[in-house]
Amino acid sequence: MQFFFEVLIGGLLAGVMYSLVALGFVLIFKASGVFNFAQGAMVFFAALVFVTLQEKLAAPFWLAFALTLVVMVLVGILTERVVLRPLVNQPQISLFMATIGLAFFVEGAAQLVQLWAFRDISPRPLALGFQDAPIDWLLARFNMLVSRFDAFAALVAGALVAALALFFNKTRVGRALRAVADDHQAALSVGIPLKYIWAIVWSVAGFVALVAGLMWGARSGVQFALTLVALKALPVLILGGFESIAGAIVGGLIIGAAEKLAEVYLGPYVGGGIEGWFAYVLALLFLLVRPEGLFGEKHIDRV
Repeated sequence: MQFFFEVLIGGLLAGVMYSLVALGFVLIFKASGVFNFAQGAMVFFAALVFVTLQEKLAAPFWLAFALTLVVMVLVGILTERVVLRPLVNQPQISLFMATIGLAFFVEGAAQLVQLWAFRDISPRPLALGFQDAPIDWLLARFNMLVSRFDAFAALVAGALVAALALFFNKTRVGRALRAVADDHQAALSVGIPLKYIWAIVWSVAGFVALVAGLMWGARSGVQFALTLVALKALPVLILGGFESIAGAIVGGLIIGAAEKLAEVYLGPYVGGGIEGWFAYVLALLFLLVRPEGLFGEKHIDRV
């Protein structure tokens, strides 16, 4: 039972990392109905800009964070104005294809930045100022190995979700965002400027990409593989719902715990390696039961 809880806690903390990436998808989809396939590329780009500022310019953490945040806000605003604004009222598939093209463009720009700064594309270490190690009191009292870094990432994700919840529910801009999410035409009819709101949403998504990039970059290094983190966020969105911030967190916890437990308890019977694909099987089974997700709204089409 002790080992079970150790695996479970490790899985839950790992799931929070998936939730950080899923939050970026939710913000964009909630306000504009666009599935931003480029979110993974934005995570990689944010982490790379941060580590470049740290290593090449010897910038302290908070200065590098602030400068990278400015860059990601500019990326979000330019994306809305250059890529999506000309496609307003176009079919959703056109917007989705535009984000796919944006993903390749951002990935290419990130590789150019890395080649210019470091002369190679090898993984770069990202330090957040503390060493990862087991949590002492859990190890001493319960003999459980729980990562300090994973616990720190969980605290960061919790603080970010709380901040976003306050932003959406307590501010005028947040209420405007919710109005736009419910009905674009109705929001426009009462004087809410959609283009201004979408620019804010993409800027916030850039900030979320920065936080996710720092967490993932510190955990596995800043490398091109960070762009693939977006694929792991898809099962999270399917379980939690594409329009729910709470759903992104709950879905991440379910996926993280399920894949770790499946690897430990089911992996030996199928030859191992189940952690890499179990989340997609779980999402596929969930689609058969509740396609809109745990926190998604049911869509009823009257004919």
